[in-house]
Amino acid sequence: MSAPSAPSAASAPQEPQGKPKVSEREARQVAEAAREQGWRKPSFAKEMFLGRFRLDLIHPHPMPASEDVKRGEQFLTKLREFSETRIDGARIEREARIPDEVINGLKELGALGMKIETKYGGLGLTQMYYNKALALVGSASPAIGALLSAHQSIGVPQPLKIFGTQEQKDTFLPRLARTDISAFLLTEPDVGSDPARLATTAVPDGDSYVLDGVKLWTTNGVVADLLVVMARVPKTEGRKGGITAFVVEAGSPGITVENRNAFMGLRGLENGVTRFHQVRVPAANRIGPEGAGLKIALTTLNTGRLSLPAMCVGAGKWCLKIAREWSAAREQWGKPVGRHEAVGAKISFIAATTFALEAVVDLASQMADEDRNDIRIEAALAKLYGSEMSCLMADELVQIRGGRGFETADSLAARGERAVPAEQMLRDLRINRIFEGSTEIMHLLIAREAVDAHLAVAGDIIDPDKSLSDKARAGAQAGRFYARWLPKLVAGPGQLPGSYAEFHPAGHPDLSTHLRYVERNARKLARSTFYAMSRWQGRMETKQGFLGRIVDIGAELFAMSAACVRAELMRASGDHGREAYQLADVFCRQARIRVEELFTRLWSNTDDLDRKVVNGVLAGTYTWLEAGIVDPSGEGPWIADATPGPSQRENVHRPIH
Repeated sequence: MSAPSAPSAASAPQEPQGKPKVSEREARQVAEAAREQGWRKPSFAKEMFLGRFRLDLIHPHPMPASEDVKRGEQFLTKLREFSETRIDGARIEREARIPDEVINGLKELGALGMKIETKYGGLGLTQMYYNKALALVGSASPAIGALLSAHQSIGVPQPLKIFGTQEQKDTFLPRLARTDISAFLLTEPDVGSDPARLATTAVPDGDSYVLDGVKLWTTNGVVADLLVVMARVPKTEGRKGGITAFVVEAGSPGITVENRNAFMGLRGLENGVTRFHQVRVPAANRIGPEGAGLKIALTTLNTGRLSLPAMCVGAGKWCLKIAREWSAAREQWGKPVGRHEAVGAKISFIAATTFALEAVVDLASQMADEDRNDIRIEAALAKLYGSEMSCLMADELVQIRGGRGFETADSLAARGERAVPAEQMLRDLRINRIFEGSTEIMHLLIAREAVDAHLAVAGDIIDPDKSLSDKARAGAQAGRFYARWLPKLVAGPGQLPGSYAEFHPAGHPDLSTHLRYVERNARKLARSTFYAMSRWQGRMETKQGFLGRIVDIGAELFAMSAACVRAELMRASGDHGREAYQLADVFCRQARIRVEELFTRLWSNTDDLDRKVVNGVLAGTYTWLEAGIVDPSGEGPWIADATPGPSQRENVHRPIH
């Protein structure tokens, strides 16, 4: 590659001006502008949050085309053989690195191009089979699952597929399908879920942009060949500017991978810190228009988020396998430990939750493949629910295994026992509650979508910037909307004993009662949301505890619906239908207990008291409580300096060829 030409004196890019100064309101406006505003297709979850249980949107369960099944199953067969014979998960854990020969083997298998169309050299798998592949390979090594997911779900291929020009697709997708690994670079040392403060800049210079800045937690960044980089284009006269997406060659002059980060889990993850100093990127590599970067990122994540819960499904299946085998072999007080109720309850939870989580992921994935529904809320719920429940399942497995659950696989093997990496599974899964939107951020993101209809008709009433005439018009509009909507929340099919009768076939548990429960409680959820908006109005967005519980109730109701629909599909197809009905029934009964508790906690909680304590903690009121310890933390700033400029570190970038 030839060296980039120096910018002319007349057009030399200006030095970055540092971190943008933004208010809370401005930050919210940036996030709001990046949202997909319209609802052009129906959404089961959106309707559910509005109190409308649209079972017809998910039942009968959508099914893949026969040619998609054939192609997907053929690849899964090859991937299973590769995973069983070529992947040594214990070695990856010990060496904290995926061997180059394994990555090259995955390239030869076509695993880099699972979601890329065949005309570009990819496998053209559906979202359903892509997820099944990630669950399979991720069970062999979660680090490999993370590498493939970051490459295809949020890396270069997905945004190019949706927003790229034909020239960009022709240039990059064949490379990404077979040889080149990609990474997604958004986060910065002082920028997480608040992208309005993004400091990396892309200054226009002729037919190029010049990038300066530092990116943190760049998954795959250490080994990547191509990067998706989010950078801020300065706003000037005649130029909109804003956060913009670029495809960047990872080996470009001025790019330095300054550190490979190490974590409590996913030890094989190639995640680093990447610095850009005067990196020239052709304007032809810009994805979409200037200022569209966040919208591109969020749209990419709408289906990209499904890869993470898919691997959580794989983790649940493994937890169930180990729990079953161990609990039958280990005896205490004259019988296998699994026969003791205290342990048996944990096994039941793992089995029922794994069934439900797979139902959620498969349903959302098939809906994504059919493209008939808007699944932005469903995908977000799947990510939220999968990451939380898989951590609980792994924690229960560690408890079932007792001391052996806390012991490493290598230590177990060293003293002659089966090398079961239960503690590693718990460590590896923990990041999923943070990856691709933390649980707390997912609560807010989903809550915003859930109340979208309310804000559309009544948002101007609580907007301090709107005039009195605007508020009056909004009031009249809201009055008409709620006059039609509120009466529908009073009664519904959930109160009719014969509703959903097809879910109560002879000789099977009665799932119709659970669907009636979902319908009733969808209306109750909508009434609770309306009451809260009436009570708090503009302060609603600060009630994060309440909003989180609203979303968690919705997640449970969605999972119950998916579990019932999946059980009926399996019964109708003669595939373990009786057992599926039993698992769905148990899951729904467990979920109903959680839903009832969440509804109680909507109005009976310690949120206000917690806020007072937090204010005291942050003000130093309780520092006396910290006495009597030694802090083993090292010295240094809480947030590393990310001032733009040339790197002073060795480049640890190591592309794999």
